[in-house]
Parts: sequence; structure tokens; C-alpha cells
Amino acid sequence: MTTAFYIPTVNLMGAGCLKDAADNIQAKGFKKGLIVTDKILNQIGVVEKVQSLLNERDVATAVFDGTQPNPTVSNVNDGLSILKDNDCDFVISLGGGSPHDCAKGIALVAANGGKIGDYEGVDQSAKPMLPLVAINTTAGTASEMTRFCIITDEERHIKMAIVDKHTTPLVSVNDPELMLAKPASLTAATGMDALTHAIEAYVSIAATPITDAVAIKAIELIQTHLREAVNNGENIDAREQMAYAQFMAGMAFNNASLGYVHAMAHQLGGFYDLPHGVCNAILLPHVQRFNAKAVPSRLRDVAKAMGVDVSNLNEQQGADAAIDAIVSLASDVGIPSGIEQLGAKADDIPTLTENALKDACGFTNPIQATSEEIAEIFRAAM
Repeated sequence: MTTAFYIPTVNLMGAGCLKDAADNIQAKGFKKGLIVTDKILNQIGVVEKVQSLLNERDVATAVFDGTQPNPTVSNVNDGLSILKDNDCDFVISLGGGSPHDCAKGIALVAANGGKIGDYEGVDQSAKPMLPLVAINTTAGTASEMTRFCIITDEERHIKMAIVDKHTTPLVSVNDPELMLAKPASLTAATGMDALTHAIEAYVSIAATPITDAVAIKAIELIQTHLREAVNNGENIDAREQMAYAQFMAGMAFNNASLGYVHAMAHQLGGFYDLPHGVCNAILLPHVQRFNAKAVPSRLRDVAKAMGVDVSNLNEQQGADAAIDAIVSLASDVGIPSGIEQLGAKADDIPTLTENALKDACGFTNPIQATSEEIAEIFRAAM
């Protein structure tokens, strides 16, 4: 069996690396970039900071700040219009997973034509997207370095999963100084999203020694630093360690893929417009309880990475300890205990289940679930 390992060509990490990113853009000879972001980051001056650095280097910019928390087909189309009107030769995504995914959609359609729905699935594009420099302001989604792009189809009320080697950014940027102002609730949600990425990659049937190594290290860092990042958002070291953690979790799932947590969370997000990281955090222990039937030894490793002494625990006891540790961390950082608190309704479970099973076809969960088993996980998570 052969494997491929996908990652951006250049990955800038550490406090102050935003300036290095601007130098990198200048060195590549780009002339005008479309900054894809959201209104909040524009209003608080983060967009202006990036523009100023680029203006000093004679790189012009246009701005699309209409990205929604769950970016939509309309968002992609609106951003694409601004890109074409301004004759941009590259794209900059600025923010968390939503601007990154929206920017990928814009850049992919700009290079390949058609509409974003044409690229739903795995490797449906013919050529690389327009060059993308992805500047991260959160520590969770790892979309700044992955080939995953999730776009909400408003008409079908579902999230389209676009998994394409051509949506891998050219450059990723993780400057923890940009993450200091992030509110505690967002820090918690994105941090638990990163934990989900690492765990799902570690139990994946497509895991490799490379993905195992970065997944376990990501879990260790999240267990050590997420609570502090939530409770003391100005702690630059906690922010930087979480940036490394989410990046390594991204390395893991970008190459080992994901499982039922994401297949199910996508349905909650697409159906109710709910925050992705929170949905993942609530579903994670319930899905791993199901996965423990197939890979208890792997979950015992997760427990160890989360600080549990597993020396006297058998595989099943270790798996149970991992689930307890996940629940404890989620509780400590303020994650709700059930999806019903987010607005999910039991009557919608049949529809959510049907769509989750369709979405899961592209993922690599360690054990296949029936429709009733997925529905039971949804019910347990209510």
C-alpha cells in the first residue's frame, strides 16, 4: 500500500511570523491579493494590519469580508465576483476555518471554472486553485494547511465536503499574536475541534506512523495547554502551543482523514447553522464509545496522551478512561453537554442520520455503523 502526504510548501510558525509572511508574498512576485475574511476581523483592525504590511511591500489588496461562520455557496460566489472585478492574482485567507474554506472555494473556482458544487467529493478539480496564503487567527480547524474545504449548500441544507489536493494552500501562517484577542468560547470550541481531528486521525484505518506521531503529540499539547488558553487568553505561550497542536492535528487528519464525528457534525452545522467545533466536542465521546468496540488499544493510547496513568488498565478500561478524559476536558472549557442545548431536535434525527451516512463515505472510521447505530449516537448526544 502506498500513501501520499499533503502539506503546504511553506508553513510559518511563531510570534511575529506575520511579517515573514508579508516578505514571502513579496518575494513570490504577487501583485494584488483578495483578502477573504469576516466582518469582525475587519472591524477590529486585523485586516488593516495585513494590508499595511503588504502596502509597504507594494502588494495591493481587495477585501471580501462577507464570510459567514459556516461559509456558503453564496459567500463563494460573492467573493469570486470581487476577485474578478479587481483582477487579483492570488488569495489571502484571514481568520479561522470559515474564511480559509471560503477562500479555497473562491480560489478553486477561479482557476477551474464552473461552480463550487462541481467539486464536491474527492479530487474533482483538474488543476490547482489560485495561489492561497492562509493566515490563521484561531487554533483549531487547521484549514490553513489542509486539502479539506467545507461549504454549506443553502438549498440542500447540507455541508459539502470538498477534499482535493488542489485546495492545499501555498503558504500557511500561524502567528499566536493574532490569536490573543480570541474569546474564551471560541478558544474552547476550536481547541476541541483540534482534539477531534487528532483522535479521529489516530483511530483511522488510514493512519500511518507519521500521522500517529503528530496526532499523539497534538493530543498531549491540547491536554496541557487548552484550559490555560481558555482561562487566560493573553498567555502567549499557551496560544503558541495550541497553534502547534492544531497544526499537527491538521497534519494527521489531512492525511489519515476523519470519521463519524465529522460526518455527523457536518449535518448539525448544515441543518441548524451550528458552530462546528462545539458540535464535534459534544459528539466526540459518544462516537469514540462506539469506536471502542473496534480499536480499544488505540483509545488507550489516547488516554495516556491525555495524562491518564494507563499502566494498570487493560485495553477496554483504557478506552473508557480516554472517553472520561475527553468529557472532563470539554466540561472544563465550557462545552455544552448535549446537542439539544444547541437547538437540535430529536424529530430530525432520521434526516441527520441519512445525510451523515452519505457524508461518511469519504471518511475512514475504524468500524462501519448501521443507520440505527448512527441514530443511536445522535440520540445519546442529545
